[in-house]
Amino acid sequence: MDQLIEFAGNHFLLVTSFFFVLTLLVINLLQNSGGIVVTPQQAVSFLNAKDAVAIDMRTATDFDNGHIINAEHFEAAELKPDQEKIKALKDKPLLVYCNSGVNSAAVVRQLKRAGFAEVRSLKGGINAWRSDNLPTTKT
Repeated sequence: MDQLIEFAGNHFLLVTSFFFVLTLLVINLLQNSGGIVVTPQQAVSFLNAKDAVAIDMRTATDFDNGHIINAEHFEAAELKPDQEKIKALKDKPLLVYCNSGVNSAAVVRQLKRAGFAEVRSLKGGINAWRSDNLPTTKT
């Protein structure tokens, strides 16, 4: 045990980095274990099997330049659980996505707390979707 303490004292930056990475991994596992984040391949299955509604929360310009087929566009302010437009979809399975998946994951957590049962975030957002060569459409 003394050697471990001595090692940690001599390699403070290394030990700090280890715990930082470990914390990030635990956070990632907790997000995925809650089932709120899905990969693009899992999202395709979710959309098809559950007849889920894809919600694009990017800007209107980004939406017009390409989005998941049959996706609906919602401004970020419309994705608050008390907004009527999103309340109408409370009983439907939802796949929420943004450009990178960061903003959509936060929105999904908020919607789940408000009672939305089947709501998922696209891991990596539309960028990951396109990287996997999955289809998009323009309006």
